[in-house]
Amino acid sequence: MFNRTRCLQITAALASISLLAGCGLLSDDSAADTKPIVVGTTSAPSTLDPAAAWDGSWEMYRNVYQTLLAFPTGSTKPQPDAAQNCEFTDAQNESYRCTLRKGLKFSDGEPLDAKAVKHSLDRIRTIGSKVGPKDLFGSLDKIETPDALTVVFHLKTPDATFPFVLGSPAASLVSPKDYPADKVREDGKVTGSGPYVLDSYKEGAEAVLGRNGSYTGFANRRNDGVTIRYFTDSAKMVASLKSKEIDAIYRGLSAPEIRDLQSPDAHGQGVQVVENVGAEIRYLVFNPKDPTVAKLPVRQAIAQIVDRGALVSKVYQGTAEPLYSMVPKGVVGHKTPFYDKYGHADVKKAQKILKDAGITQPVELTFWYTTDRYGSSTAEEFTELKRQLDESLLFKVTLRSQPWKTFQEGYKGQEYPVFGRGWFPDFPDPDNFIAPFIGKENAVGTPYEPAEILTDLLPKTRREGDRSAGSQQFERAQQIFAEDVRLLPLWQGKLYVAAREDVAGAERALDPQTVMQMWEFYRKTSW
Repeated sequence: MFNRTRCLQITAALASISLLAGCGLLSDDSAADTKPIVVGTTSAPSTLDPAAAWDGSWEMYRNVYQTLLAFPTGSTKPQPDAAQNCEFTDAQNESYRCTLRKGLKFSDGEPLDAKAVKHSLDRIRTIGSKVGPKDLFGSLDKIETPDALTVVFHLKTPDATFPFVLGSPAASLVSPKDYPADKVREDGKVTGSGPYVLDSYKEGAEAVLGRNGSYTGFANRRNDGVTIRYFTDSAKMVASLKSKEIDAIYRGLSAPEIRDLQSPDAHGQGVQVVENVGAEIRYLVFNPKDPTVAKLPVRQAIAQIVDRGALVSKVYQGTAEPLYSMVPKGVVGHKTPFYDKYGHADVKKAQKILKDAGITQPVELTFWYTTDRYGSSTAEEFTELKRQLDESLLFKVTLRSQPWKTFQEGYKGQEYPVFGRGWFPDFPDPDNFIAPFIGKENAVGTPYEPAEILTDLLPKTRREGDRSAGSQQFERAQQIFAEDVRLLPLWQGKLYVAAREDVAGAERALDPQTVMQMWEFYRKTSW
């Protein structure tokens, strides 16, 4: 994904990955304090099984599961984790070989060997969960295990982004003994090999993570354990931080809450805020199954009316900026095709688009959003979108909302004509801002198969080990998105971590995928 501690960068996909100095294996970590760190978030796991989640559940996965590769803080390309080394073995980027470290074990004592890796990744595709990460493995043909420590991935087509996928929590490794090959594990437990073990779990309320004594990997744990508390109300989460009930908070903060936490008053109460450059993105998604939204002029008219500047100013107040592209600012291939095509918000132009299509009556639509995934500002955001469209007199918008689990089922079932989705990149490559949103089955559940992108542009970029070499193709892909308006980018936001002043590590806690690395937190007084 991207480097939060400095600036957003994209570098070449790794053709050959090996241990680097400073990223060594750490099984006997530096001194850790004994009092657990308590972290609050609005992003509760939808499931504990990696085969069935492509969402904020990754926050948990990164801390309790391992992957062959990973993205330590400060890295922009995947580094070895459970693997000792990985590399493409052909010039076409179609065969990828990983050699595992010796002696790795899961928390149940079972060996983490090549067969376990194959089992972990094969089951994702076998189970085929609609809300799981199977689409990230679209280029994978088959997995071979020549011996106990060797895994060979054969790809259907060249794919230089495949190492990035293996470095994401989508490729979390699980124990074959406890995770069936053909169904999701549902007992509320975890068997992984990550930095922590899941000592206890109360769905939607709390996860208690304890130190994994047999862990061998890249993470240098600065604490003995972390408790994660899940909130549906960000105001309560902020109050808990101020009252010292929790030590740090992440995700779901509204703009007024961020400003409050950055104020001298909050600083006087012992609160610090770390601002991270990032690519938290919001889109409107249009479902062509709906007969009204299926009309291109309707989608184009909405794109012509939405005033991103007003939206960001009123709702996000300096914590976000307008986004006019699929690939966000700071990433290779970023352009502004939605601005180039639609310019500033203009009701008269929208009226002409509809009139030319023979649409003269106000268009009635229902917009859906989730109440408990992206924070309390989501409701304000959709209220502002409704205001803009209603005041144009060209649209009449009704708002509906659902909790995340129900909302997720709804949009994957193509039940919503228009809905809001947030996006946190899976890995640091412009491909991840285009590919997840196309195909018969994609991340937003609305089939979209632009032939030029699928058969020409993406295949060309994936043959390039130098990821910057595909800029022209990514720019063209964004033009196609702007013409079709199947998604409407709204804004790109910063990410914030707030913590008590006696807690250190907040500036390193987000990895380049914006996933929280709980092991970076520690108490300053423990030194």
